[in-house]
Amino acid sequence: MNAVTADRRHFEDLVVGETINLGSTLVTREMILAFAREFDPLPFHLDEAAAKRSLLGGLASSGWQTAALTLRLLGDGFLSKIASAGGLGFSDLKWKKPVMKGDTIWASATIAELRRSRHHPNWGIVSIDLDVKNQKGQPVMSMRLANLVECREPEAGMQAQPEQPYDVEQGGAT
Repeated sequence: MNAVTADRRHFEDLVVGETINLGSTLVTREMILAFAREFDPLPFHLDEAAAKRSLLGGLASSGWQTAALTLRLLGDGFLSKIASAGGLGFSDLKWKKPVMKGDTIWASATIAELRRSRHHPNWGIVSIDLDVKNQKGQPVMSMRLANLVECREPEAGMQAQPEQPYDVEQGGAT
């Protein structure tokens, strides 16, 4: 067994339908401006007057900032507690409502699917549905992501598995 991940939850410990509360974070004006300056310099992320006149109606976080903040919550609240080897990709990303300055976002992760890698039975793939809401309970973002997780008992996965997206093949995702 891997000494680094021995005390973490492994693939066999995860359950489809399990929901993990990932906690929350306050999105401040300063956070929005700093992220926008570096990564998404659109007027409604950088200039409060321009943002007020925009479709968003005020200073709003970049959707990518919302995703990055959610990833931090996911890492702290779940991925750091399992034998994760990294992400394999994501799908169905939806920004449902802007995250405005002063909003607090809350995230939860639900295990949607578990399966063994076809080519490497020592790895499992967990599909996670992420849901992010603001302090009013309004959905602001959702996505599904796939993560590679170490198996405690690789021999249990020796039965044939159907081919799926995000399968591990010779060191990379297909």
